[in-house]
Amino acid sequence: MVKRTAFADAECPVARSLDAIGDVWSLLIVRDAFDGICRFGEFQRNLGMARNILSARLRALVEHGIFELLPAADGSAYQQYRLTEKGRGLFPLIIGLRQWGEAFFFTQGEAHSRLVDRQTGQPIRPLELRAEDGRLLGPEDCRRLPAGEA
Repeated sequence: MVKRTAFADAECPVARSLDAIGDVWSLLIVRDAFDGICRFGEFQRNLGMARNILSARLRALVEHGIFELLPAADGSAYQQYRLTEKGRGLFPLIIGLRQWGEAFFFTQGEAHSRLVDRQTGQPIRPLELRAEDGRLLGPEDCRRLPAGEA
């Protein structure tokens, strides 16, 4: 089997983030956690993934501080997974992927799940990247500075 390259010490924040997230399964687990899923069996049923793969992904997400493992809230012998502050920080990423998918992977009028504001029931506005002064930014408006450069 080919060994995956580790980026934990990379200068690039994108590379380090992807090193922690790992793969598509991990993002789907995080997505499900935002939908309220917190137990191993619930993740397994919802995602339909093999137990050994789910176990490995959850273990890695806990090791990276994205989830914490807690006793079940109902007092049973089970455990549950809860997103940490670091894990909750993935919410804009999940929403960005959702909105990108809606824009480019569905045909006009094709049915798909929707995300709405719990309080108003209204759709979520598209994410926007803005400059410190409030200007809307696109890729052409940004540049990456190498580490150590001001």
